[in-house]
Amino acid sequence: MLLAGDIGGTKTSLGIFSPESGPRFPLAESTFSSADFPDLKTLLEQFIDRTDLVVEQASFGIAGPVLSNRVKITNLDWWIDTGELKDSLGLSQVHLLNDLVAIATALPNLDDDDLITLVPGKPEPGGTIALIAPGTGLGEAYLTWDGIRYHAFGSEGGHSDFAPSNKLEIKLLQYLRSQFGHVSCERVCSGSGIPNIYAFLKSGEFAKEPAWLAKKIARTSDPTPVIIKAALDQKKNCALCRLTLSSFINILGAEAGNLALKVLSTGGVYLGGGIPLRILSELRKGQFRKSFLGKGRMKDVLQNIPVYVITNPSVALLGAAYYGLDRWQT
Repeated sequence: MLLAGDIGGTKTSLGIFSPESGPRFPLAESTFSSADFPDLKTLLEQFIDRTDLVVEQASFGIAGPVLSNRVKITNLDWWIDTGELKDSLGLSQVHLLNDLVAIATALPNLDDDDLITLVPGKPEPGGTIALIAPGTGLGEAYLTWDGIRYHAFGSEGGHSDFAPSNKLEIKLLQYLRSQFGHVSCERVCSGSGIPNIYAFLKSGEFAKEPAWLAKKIARTSDPTPVIIKAALDQKKNCALCRLTLSSFINILGAEAGNLALKVLSTGGVYLGGGIPLRILSELRKGQFRKSFLGKGRMKDVLQNIPVYVITNPSVALLGAAYYGLDRWQT
């Protein structure tokens, strides 16, 4: 049996798979609050004990950069080491991959039901594929074709410089530089970045903050869902939230276009993470596509590249399972 997992700072999803049943049909599956456990080993032992199944190998997609078979989870004080897990759990193989690499691994195996076409196009068979995922942070990855199959590669592209594309974004960059020094794209193109955009617009009096919204935000540790919900609520008519979301979509479209140019993703661009599905109605209105294509002389290069939104909530677990079963060693 293969133990596969999508391991993050907030939650951990685990499944047990067999080579015979494949990645789409877990023999056992469960989700846990990561903070309830002192380390991954304790969590895994509890899950395996519940299932009464014998696990031989493991594959984990993890929210953090994997270096020398070791990784620290972003936003959680867990260090994970392949050698330690192999020894403590009695496993013959353990694979650690960045969570974006896990998602990317799943992309060639997704069905129509796992995707929504945001921007139609003409994908080139065997063309490079790009993945951009605004969630709590901003993840980026890509896949290349070797003539037989796709291979997934991670990156830390979300931490590259934020490049403003209009006058408002230039002012946003200047505002954030005074606070952070270096301003990465993640500072404005992620769940943690949306409050930064909101604070900038409020401070510059581009739009007024309603009293009812100020109270809601003051009562929460994460204002992003509040801002998004208010922006989508036609009855609330919150100009500040609408402008925040509009700016976010413009930045997301521009960064997706940047990534598409950097890896020449003629096979398509995929949007993952938790935010795109929540704002799908706004993404469809045309601003995203306009920003995506706004690359001057390179517009024609991007014209035929399709953009998809991933709808499968278990895509990272699915990718970890595909990765582990593909590298199954007897």
